[in-house]
Amino acid sequence: MARIDVLMPQMGESIAEGTLSKWLKKLGDEVKRDEPLFEISTDKVDAEIPAPSAGKLVEIKVQEGQTVPVQTLVAVLETDKDAAVSSPAAAAAGGAPKAAPAPKPAAPAPPSAAASPVLPRPSPSSSAPKGDGGVETAEDRLRRKSTPLVRKIAAEHQVDISTIPGTGFAGRVTKNDILGYIERAPTGAPSAPGTRQPAAGPVVHPTVEAWPGDRVEPMSKIRKITADHMIQSRRTSAHVTSFFEVDYSRVAELRAKHKTSYAERGANLTYLAFIAKACGEQLRAHPIVNAAVSGDTIIYRRDINIGIAVALEWGLIVPVIKHADELSLMGLTRAINDLGERARSKKLSPDEIQRGTFTITNPGVFGSYAGAPIINQPQVAILGVGTIEKRPKVITLPDRTDTIAIRVMGMISMSYDHRVVDGADADRFLADVKKTLEEFPEGAV
Repeated sequence: MARIDVLMPQMGESIAEGTLSKWLKKLGDEVKRDEPLFEISTDKVDAEIPAPSAGKLVEIKVQEGQTVPVQTLVAVLETDKDAAVSSPAAAAAGGAPKAAPAPKPAAPAPPSAAASPVLPRPSPSSSAPKGDGGVETAEDRLRRKSTPLVRKIAAEHQVDISTIPGTGFAGRVTKNDILGYIERAPTGAPSAPGTRQPAAGPVVHPTVEAWPGDRVEPMSKIRKITADHMIQSRRTSAHVTSFFEVDYSRVAELRAKHKTSYAERGANLTYLAFIAKACGEQLRAHPIVNAAVSGDTIIYRRDINIGIAVALEWGLIVPVIKHADELSLMGLTRAINDLGERARSKKLSPDEIQRGTFTITNPGVFGSYAGAPIINQPQVAILGVGTIEKRPKVITLPDRTDTIAIRVMGMISMSYDHRVVDGADADRFLADVKKTLEEFPEGAV
């Protein structure tokens, strides 16, 4: 008889904890090796965690909705199929976890198929004296308990972590939080620890009264993070949006001609692949659109990493195609298909949603004519793709007479950070993307 410990995995170097959002197996279920066992949610990604071994699920140590440190004992598998399953009470009493004990789960959320469990929060009544004679709550202590990497960065820059609005569990400061704070902090001599520096305040969402008969659901973790990031992006960047109409007739012709051969090789050739190819080429020619702002400096990114926004039932995620400008149309098609499928099945790794330099969002698949998307920080531009459909268009014939023809048309829009990207820069980039799509070469397919 062998017992296999199942631990909370570390989904990325800077991630110190995870929320067990859903058990995919019940106590007593037989589990195959690498079969999805439970779902977790972190600051970076939602993912399904496979079973490390075949066996029977005999103990569940962490309940749905609990957030625990990495390497915490989550469950126990029993490889002897004849072994009796421990009762829930015995499972709760048997064996201490290898890491710190998990916090108590939050109160159950209102029933909803789409809602994620409520994240637990420390009780405000649990308090201890502060160094200044005040009372430190459990939330205060948890905010200070950042990862070693965050504390190291804070010490190097002489920053008091308690002054930074955190986006992690219970307001914990993540690596991205402190790096963003340092980038936004005023230049000059760093302040000593304990000295509060000016910073953008935490995102506060106004509360609204629920009326009788309303259904109230907590935001999922990914929805809460998205909401906070969208507000922060509006605060940070001076948003301006330009719109261009594109004649996709050439792309439609090439897609119809090659779609079958791509499908035979396991790739679904979409308009989005052509658009990503055009953007990849033009970002190299227009480096300011592939840049980032750091204080009063501009970082011109060497790599061209294009994020593709994927709409999920539980929120929005942006997997990133690394070195997109170096990929062929087939390579981009495969990458878009693969990342989109794994995003929907919660199989992305944290690295696959980081280090983007430019983002494409495609609400046109839902019928949207055009839109003004919000920039994905710390990038300086995001391209929106409107619906692509047949429309009447005035065209000029070789004899210079005009006529109305049916063409495959669509809008593209780009929101950009006017702090560093001027309208002329954005429009030149969009004009070149439009030209590339309308004159797409046969040899590039």
